[in-house]
Amino acid sequence: MLKAQDIYKNYGDVKVLKGVNLHVQKADIASIVGASGAGKSTLLHIMGTLDTADKGSLIINNTEVQTLKGTQLDNFRNKEIGFVFQFHHLLPEFTALENVCIPAWINGTSKQKATARAKELLDNMQLGHRFNHKPNQMSGGEQQRVAIARALINAPSIIMADEPSGNLDSDTAKEIYALIQKLNKDFQQTFIIVTHNQDVIDISNKVFVMKDGVVV
Repeated sequence: MLKAQDIYKNYGDVKVLKGVNLHVQKADIASIVGASGAGKSTLLHIMGTLDTADKGSLIINNTEVQTLKGTQLDNFRNKEIGFVFQFHHLLPEFTALENVCIPAWINGTSKQKATARAKELLDNMQLGHRFNHKPNQMSGGEQQRVAIARALINAPSIIMADEPSGNLDSDTAKEIYALIQKLNKDFQQTFIIVTHNQDVIDISNKVFVMKDGVVV
């Protein structure tokens, strides 16, 4: 599903990634762990095509990502990759249903089809009663579940998550981990998760440990 090979990234004189190699199969829950400054988030951003490597090869679902440019890359990212961050990044002026629909609308999906799919996802996450609620009317856990539904709307190849439970209390975090396991089991959904949380590591079938810019 994903193959990152010899990934290098510098910011000025600072060498952040120094030749990362990492393979993820379909339906893996893969965690990337390591101390602060190891390069985890930088690697996730490169694998998610939000940033570019200085050197190296990235293949996602049989596509050589470095050959894509501009709108072609944007469309690939929107279709193939779902993102979940520590902070939900929901748009405050839109309802839960509208927030989930946005990537589908960008992808050219009709309003009727996108809305039906968004309702199905929110129902699956026990949020059917929150369709018309805005983010400030929902709890932190509910907002993060909406963010996960948004990440799933285009049926992406991979969901990439950066500390998805970092802003949640321990009980709510456990609900998010259980949801990740359910999505992985029910839909064979592939996850790559940057985390410090042992509970996330425990549900992963693959764990990559980073130190000083490489996978050790």
